[in-house]
Amino acid sequence: MQRIVLHEVGPRDGLQVEKTVVPTPRKEAWIKSLLAAGIDLVQAGSFVHPEKVPQMADSDALIRGLVDSGVDPGRLSGLVLNEKGLDRALASGVGLVCMGVSASDTHSRKNTGMGTDEATARIVATARKAVEAGRQVQVSVQSAFGCGFEGPVAEERVLAIVRAYAEAGLNHVSLADTAGHAWPEQVERLYAAAAKAAPGADWACHFHDTYGTGMANLYAALRSGVTTFESSFAGLGGCPFTRVAAGNVATEDVVHAFQREGRRTDVDLAGLVEVSRSVAEFFGREMPGRVQKTGPIGPRTPAAPAGEAKG
Repeated sequence: MQRIVLHEVGPRDGLQVEKTVVPTPRKEAWIKSLLAAGIDLVQAGSFVHPEKVPQMADSDALIRGLVDSGVDPGRLSGLVLNEKGLDRALASGVGLVCMGVSASDTHSRKNTGMGTDEATARIVATARKAVEAGRQVQVSVQSAFGCGFEGPVAEERVLAIVRAYAEAGLNHVSLADTAGHAWPEQVERLYAAAAKAAPGADWACHFHDTYGTGMANLYAALRSGVTTFESSFAGLGGCPFTRVAAGNVATEDVVHAFQREGRRTDVDLAGLVEVSRSVAEFFGREMPGRVQKTGPIGPRTPAAPAGEAKG
């Protein structure tokens, strides 16, 4: 059974579109609870301009505070969009630096002010600088499965970015369904093509549930050999620079599904549900995630042998 790495992105992707700013101590408590529950990595924030994304204005102080309090920096990640952001990330002590390029030229310009080609060159250079500084790096292709502005995105645009990463020695790669347009067959096809473009890469996935296919796409990625799964507590999230900002696949739903198959039974699902319910209480509304509302069910019972009745 392949290994599964759980990368919680709620404190960044989940909160970035929320208008109510979460106080730093509350974020810190949520992150520590997620880590205590057994989540492998938590994306604590992004190093972006505070006026553009006010919710992330405290990312530097938040991560420094977590590290100073004894949290292993290797279990924390942060999103970087440019060289200045990387300098801030390095100063914060975060262990994993995440950065990416959108395969949609329109989305790239709205998100970074650069077209895809320029963004690719700059992100590759920035990622190599992070590697030279001794940090772990994950690079991503955003809008890999479609764009809210442009619609379908040519697979060759995605693969060109993947090849650029491979040529630069960047082998931890995530394909992100920023607009939530992916469907399972497309997911399997694109990961198969990407694996040929970057042999030996360690693959991650990031799915939004905009049109209700998030979990199906996640399982398609699992079948494709993906090992790192990004999700958000309570199903929060959405890119503020796409046409329809919708939530990620909910972390507690992902863990619940995996545990029914006997995977990642080391994770404290009740602890994750408690965090998600705290998030719902803080924002004062119902959240997209299912399990924090319905409660979990136990592991799947193995089927009885043929001809053997079950009492």
